Amino acid sequence: MEEKGSDVNLACHLVNDAWKNLFDAAIVISNDTDLAEPIRLAAQERKKRIIIASPNKFGVSPALKSVATNHRHLRLTHFRRALFDDPVAGTSIRKPPSW
Repeated sequence: MEEKGSDVNLACHLVNDAWKNLFDAAIVISNDTDLAEPIRLAAQERKKRIIIASPNKFGVSPALKSVATNHRHLRLTHFRRALFDDPVAGTSIRKPPSW
């Protein structure tokens, strides 16, 4: 399931917020190369620190690497280490079996 227009919304808000000077740094979790130009505008034209965090198994797209100020490849092990205990301590909340 993919949200319609989410990449356009992210791009618009990133550029708008950069121009309004509403942030110093942003982390964009994506590997969508359609975001390269909005990231370039924020990073190069407005001097914002933009970090790409890509969950893609092949790493960060070269197009995004070239415009972002930094990048990080998110591996499955990063997500596994971030999971709560099962059950969550002091509760009866359990994580889904597929996790």
